[in-house]
Amino acid sequence: MLGTLCKALSQSRRLFILGWLLIGCVSVAQAQLVTIGSKMDSEGRLLGEIFAQKLELDGFEVRRQLGLGSTSVAWQALLNGDVDLYPEYTGTLALSLLGMESTPELAELNALLAQRGLMALPALGFNNTYALAMQTALAEARQIVTISDLRDHPDLRLGLSHEFIQRQDGWPGLRLAYQLPMTPRGIEHGLAYEAVQAGRIQLTDAYSTDGDLQRLNLRLLEDDLVYFPQYLALPLVRADLPLAAQISLSALAGRLNEERMQALNARVAQQEGSFAQVAHDFLVEEGWIEADQRQVSGRKWDKLGQNLLEHIQLTFLALFLACVVGLPLAVLVYRSPRLAQGVLYTAGLLQTIPSIALLALMIPLLGIGFLPAIVALFLYSLLPIVRAAITALLTVNPLLVQVSLGMGMTRSEQLRHVLLPLAAPNLLVGIKTAAIINIGTATLAAFIGAGGLGEPIVTGLALNDHTLILYGAIPAALLAIITELLFHLAERRWIPAHLRGAPSTRL
Repeated sequence: MLGTLCKALSQSRRLFILGWLLIGCVSVAQAQLVTIGSKMDSEGRLLGEIFAQKLELDGFEVRRQLGLGSTSVAWQALLNGDVDLYPEYTGTLALSLLGMESTPELAELNALLAQRGLMALPALGFNNTYALAMQTALAEARQIVTISDLRDHPDLRLGLSHEFIQRQDGWPGLRLAYQLPMTPRGIEHGLAYEAVQAGRIQLTDAYSTDGDLQRLNLRLLEDDLVYFPQYLALPLVRADLPLAAQISLSALAGRLNEERMQALNARVAQQEGSFAQVAHDFLVEEGWIEADQRQVSGRKWDKLGQNLLEHIQLTFLALFLACVVGLPLAVLVYRSPRLAQGVLYTAGLLQTIPSIALLALMIPLLGIGFLPAIVALFLYSLLPIVRAAITALLTVNPLLVQVSLGMGMTRSEQLRHVLLPLAAPNLLVGIKTAAIINIGTATLAAFIGAGGLGEPIVTGLALNDHTLILYGAIPAALLAIITELLFHLAERRWIPAHLRGAPSTRL
């Protein structure tokens, strides 16, 4: 009897311990960090914020990487594991990313995604298809109702987003399907609606749930040949995302139809609330948050100090690395014309790569965030620093070089006491040029989640919010001016008066 009782107590103890271990595992899983990305468009950011707040409600720690630029940037970030999920659309997923001929059912999509370690969760409930939009008054005046009607109006000025022009399910296929005669100009999607409203362009691509459509009284043309596939919004996640997180996000399935999504987008577009506030209100309406727990919308400039600090870190860390590499490199090769030419040619070739393209090329190698931005800015800084250093060292007066040799100076002494002091003004000019270039280029780092003053600029573009754009642009311009002044003061402090502004050949 006693043995049976002890055995029962032992089993109870084991069950008790096992229960606490399971609870602990669940707690650890729920405390796991989940990184959420999004593209730079307004709806993508809003959906990303809804995902983030829903996961936070269910106990997950969330890191936001919203506004990552184009589809390819967000997709590559997901493949690399830099983000765990982001909002995507079935049409984009099937036709643009997986190269399929049509949009299949979710099960077939997931079979292909599984080969890449990804998974599409159930759709949110709305179809945000592509469309063509124009001013309602102009459409009525020209009697344009369908996309087919455009064939009779070849004079219309088209301004289409760069991604839409390139995508096979965008302009190339649309032009062939409808035999359209126009040639479009590329324009940033966030600026296109305002350009239509101002009359600079007359037709642009649109998303059918965009909040700006009602605000600007734009008409969507009927896709009478049913060219565009369905673009059902859904969370696209890594297959190793914790099951609890998948369940949390799957609860959003079917909660949003086209009208409701457009209304949420309109609130953001009309600046009735930030992405965070509108997402919070949606969760309140769904009953996941108590109504009396409404958060107060943050001010636009709340993150300005953080953005400025990130920008300074990006700019001057890259500049420091470029000096550490570029100046010794110039000293090593300047005596050999062939080597010097090769170094300058290579550095110049890097400068010909558009900055946004260079940042995108960094993603497969280094992922997103701070590191690839630093590397890209470092590469952009090399040319002005190396070129200025080589030019300065080569133009030092040969007579002074001969005199230093006659005095018995070694190569290192000659470099330290003659060449570098005489070359210093030109060296400083190269470093200053690199610093100014970096300050401007670093604003693009926001497209790959590196923050900085580009973050409010990119957000402002997505929202057509010129004030928000200025929150990023003005501090960047002031930072460039301050940098120029600091270099001027450094020149006056450390460069002798007789060398300032003078070529390094001066006696």
